[in-house]
Amino acid sequence: MNMLCIGDVIGNPGRKAVAAILPALKAERKIEFVCANVENLAAGFGVSEGTLGELKIAGVDAFSSGNHIWDKKEVEACWPLFPSLLRPANYPPGTPGRGSCIFNTPSGVPIGVVNILGRVFIDIALDDPFRRAKEEVAALKAQGARIVLLDFHAEATSEKIAMAHYLDGELSVLVGTHTHVPTADARVSAKGTARISDLGLTGGYSGIIGMKPESILRKFLTGLKGRYEVAEEQVEFWALLVEVDEKSGRAISVEQIHRTL
Repeated sequence: MNMLCIGDVIGNPGRKAVAAILPALKAERKIEFVCANVENLAAGFGVSEGTLGELKIAGVDAFSSGNHIWDKKEVEACWPLFPSLLRPANYPPGTPGRGSCIFNTPSGVPIGVVNILGRVFIDIALDDPFRRAKEEVAALKAQGARIVLLDFHAEATSEKIAMAHYLDGELSVLVGTHTHVPTADARVSAKGTARISDLGLTGGYSGIIGMKPESILRKFLTGLKGRYEVAEEQVEFWALLVEVDEKSGRAISVEQIHRTL
């Protein structure tokens, strides 16, 4: 079967790109399952019921996220409405939301999805991402998931690659998100785990990692933070297409998907 992982969807331009490109792509490539990272979905920060609804209508099945999932208080109402909306599983116990889920495709294949946040260069009190990821993967398999996808939302490429080695053969797919720049290292290991260090953002590439350049340049030049606004031009769609053997859960092939709106 074919599954698609979409990189961080940034604001209205990213949502428009998904709506315009995904339905035809699903039909063309016979894609049965789609996961998208949504932590920047609503005006670049956080999510809302309406913005998640747009992606669901466009054909996204599961929603992973990261540290910005909390940026809008509207997320509190989204947890019961969207069972496949995830936040990183290695936040401390008692944190709202869920860190993993199982999604059943129309053909009846159970797919486990895990969301984990890295610790390198990220100043948040988090549980060990490696141990937590291993526990979540084992729990999903115990619940019957044949295929397991991990969105590792992390700053450091080395940490993402280390996770891929740590769980090699236990995962079907590991995708890196958070840094918003697509990397050129998509591959399948000998043990059948597909990986890429970063999917890249889906949204405007005219700015700096999805935002208009002025406020970010101001921070670099003066040290002062400004109000970030979503970049709206040069809108691109980036994703990873993975073919997986649905019986063994082993990845067979990977292909980066790049479209321009």
